[in-house]
Amino acid sequence: MKTVIMAGGRGTRIASVNSEVPKPMIPIAGKPILEWQIECLRRQGLTEVILVVGYLGHIIREYFGDGSRFGVSVSYVTEEEPLGTAGALYLLKDTLAGDDFLLLCGDIIFDVDFSRFLTYHRQRGGVATLLTHPNSHPYDSGIIEADESGRITGWLHKEEKRLWYRNRVNAGIHLFSDRILSRFTCLKKTDLDREVLKPLIPEGTLYAYDSPEYVKDMGTPDRYYAVTRDIESGLVEAKNLAHTQRAVFLDRDGTINRYVGFLRDIDDFTLLPKAAEAVRLINESGLLAIVVTNQPVIARGEVTIAELEAIHRKMETLLGAEGAYLDAVYYCPHHPDSGFAGEIPALKINCDCRKPKPGLLLRAARDYHIDLSRSYMIGDGDNDMAAGKAAGCTVARIGEQGDADFAGDSLFSCVQQILKEMSK
Repeated sequence: MKTVIMAGGRGTRIASVNSEVPKPMIPIAGKPILEWQIECLRRQGLTEVILVVGYLGHIIREYFGDGSRFGVSVSYVTEEEPLGTAGALYLLKDTLAGDDFLLLCGDIIFDVDFSRFLTYHRQRGGVATLLTHPNSHPYDSGIIEADESGRITGWLHKEEKRLWYRNRVNAGIHLFSDRILSRFTCLKKTDLDREVLKPLIPEGTLYAYDSPEYVKDMGTPDRYYAVTRDIESGLVEAKNLAHTQRAVFLDRDGTINRYVGFLRDIDDFTLLPKAAEAVRLINESGLLAIVVTNQPVIARGEVTIAELEAIHRKMETLLGAEGAYLDAVYYCPHHPDSGFAGEIPALKINCDCRKPKPGLLLRAARDYHIDLSRSYMIGDGDNDMAAGKAAGCTVARIGEQGDADFAGDSLFSCVQQILKEMSK
């Protein structure tokens, strides 16, 4: 499978770091961004690389040559004039025909398990699959909306009005069927997102592959220095899902948001003090932040799935406004007891996912390659502690310690203790 890297960016916002080279050649932790990308590809057997160059492209050509010095084969396409984020694909129609191909932005640092990504893409059979992920600044990012199957249903650009939204953004890593090439009928400047990908949404052929793996752009000096720290600490490589992950599982009500009994009204959802700061600390540590919550209001017929998902979008929006994000949210919609007006009989079952059973944690562990024995569960109730213990996690209770491994007076306090323990 071939990989196309769009490497023609000028990098005007990051010029204060280095204005002498094209953006993908800005050195980070001793190597150009492009070299980090190519090394990640090579380690996974993706050795056919096509670099689309433009501004100061000769610097890229002189550095990488034919790629043999880096264990790959590199060829080049030169934009004589800027062709946007996708126009150069017209020049590659014959080269890319006959197989899926990977398209990357040349200004991102990533470490992704591409075999998982490719399997997902081929199972869906779409024309295109985007790698999406949460980030610490969703309020100024384009937001991707998808259904349970991963099919993309909406795309909000950063200038478009939004209220509550799931923190999932396009990471700049794309897998394409060669069917996409029919969209390029002439050589012209083309916007990949707006002119090529968004039109696939009503056709039902655009998918999202959601991943907690490390993908960050070099758009600003602050992000540049943050990524440098993450490379040097080993965080970038560790987040690749080929490696086992560690997680902090979080109860929702009374842990992240104020407890109001059965939460039925989105207006009653408010974050607890310092909850966002606590989640942000988890994010920065490299552990996954995953919510696992019982929601019997679904089975009782008091809240619809759509209403619950709206509440969770509000939760992600409020966290994102403070630079924090959740890697996943799992909920149990079941309730074993009958006798409620409007209840949903099919959900009135004794399931394996309702805490104190560990089903939600076990499902997350399968999805994200999590080592439960090195992970944590934080909650405010006996069911949280029992589920965490049954899954093999270290458990922390908000409030009195009881039979928990340790306790704190808030989510923030519990997270601080986890990070202190990890640093030993």
